[in-house]
Amino acid sequence: MTLIPEVFKAYDIRGLYGTEIDEDGGERIGRAFIAVTGAARVAVGHDVRLSSPSMTAAFIRGALSAGADVTSLGLAATEMVYFAVDEGGYDAGAMITASHNPPEYTGVKMVSAGALPLSGDTGISEVGRLARAGEPAPAAAPGTETTDPGLLHRFVDRCLTFVDPSAITGLRVVLDAANGMAGLYLPPVLDRIDIDAVPFFLDPDGRFPHHLPNPLLEENRAFIEKAVVDNGADVGIAWDGDADRCFFIDEKGGFVAGDFLTALLARHILERNGGGTVVYDLRASWAVRDAILAAGGQADEFRVGHAFIKRRMREVDAVFAGEVSGHYYFRDFSFADTGLIPALMVLQILAQSDEPLSHMVAALREKYHISGEINSTVADAGAAIDRLRAHYADGRQAEVDGLSVGYDDWHFNVRSSNTEPLLRLNLESLASEADMERKRDEVLAIIREG
Repeated sequence: MTLIPEVFKAYDIRGLYGTEIDEDGGERIGRAFIAVTGAARVAVGHDVRLSSPSMTAAFIRGALSAGADVTSLGLAATEMVYFAVDEGGYDAGAMITASHNPPEYTGVKMVSAGALPLSGDTGISEVGRLARAGEPAPAAAPGTETTDPGLLHRFVDRCLTFVDPSAITGLRVVLDAANGMAGLYLPPVLDRIDIDAVPFFLDPDGRFPHHLPNPLLEENRAFIEKAVVDNGADVGIAWDGDADRCFFIDEKGGFVAGDFLTALLARHILERNGGGTVVYDLRASWAVRDAILAAGGQADEFRVGHAFIKRRMREVDAVFAGEVSGHYYFRDFSFADTGLIPALMVLQILAQSDEPLSHMVAALREKYHISGEINSTVADAGAAIDRLRAHYADGRQAEVDGLSVGYDDWHFNVRSSNTEPLLRLNLESLASEADMERKRDEVLAIIREG
């Protein structure tokens, strides 16, 4: 049995297949998951990684041995599992995936009833403790396994209710599924909307032969940025490996930052909804806050991470939430993140506007100068944050999630990585791009001086 403690992360379980987690470990996780959630009925799906079928079978064996009835969803996007759990009234659900990681990784994302995620302090740590201890013992009577072959089309039908499909027309769109799970749901979607699609890498392939399924990294989106320009497209959309995040390229080949996209979607949703609360993560540009307030909404800044965002959305009954990382959440989709609904919304926005996407974000790019997330390897993250706290003592400081410091015309947040000896910096200036770069370099110098 291979199951090291480090695979139990803040938001999921993830590690190298075979050397950090294997099928015996996966079976123990399945059994422990049932013990922690008390679930009698569970839905389980998996991504296209080469290890996923055997890891899924192992997880299901564990859940069945614990006495739970399991519905095997087969190949699925993570958001399809969220949908299945909420729609079907399941007690819990699991997605066997390593998200955007390279192909040699495996893992599990876990939710309880209503697609509410487990996190490190709300279940994952206890799953890890029980699984590594080999507890609990199998139940006297094992559960039964069934399948749900109609999930894909029900999921697509649901996502299309967030837009007017007949209004999505007249666009040329480059699509990059990166051989991940978006390639499962895009074909039936394309049958329902009238666009000139230029698809790439829709065939799910767990080797990810063309590029890794992580569009946040520049090298992985270079292809789609060029393809948008070469094909004269109106927009490009790329998805990560398990397809719960999507990323946008404007018609000039420019990447649209996640916080700017959150601002655009928030404005659209608030106008359509007649107001409401929007949650966003504290790394985000002030463009998000300003867009929410200008649209008559309530802006609610909260800590980073899907488990925290989803719980906060429920607390304030938020209609929408967005994160810099490309996660977009919808109240009417179980408060869950989805890579399909925001893609459809952006397509409808563009189809109903004479303004290209680059123009829509131009005003944001001109006013809000953002650094993007910058990682620094540090020997002592606490000492680095202490240096920042002392150096910027005259700023408005908060420590909801790492250290946030604000001034009238610039601000930054520095957070420790949950899994690596890294500090992550996000900084913004309202003064100019040059001012942002000066401030960025100053903060980085303080972080790295140790």
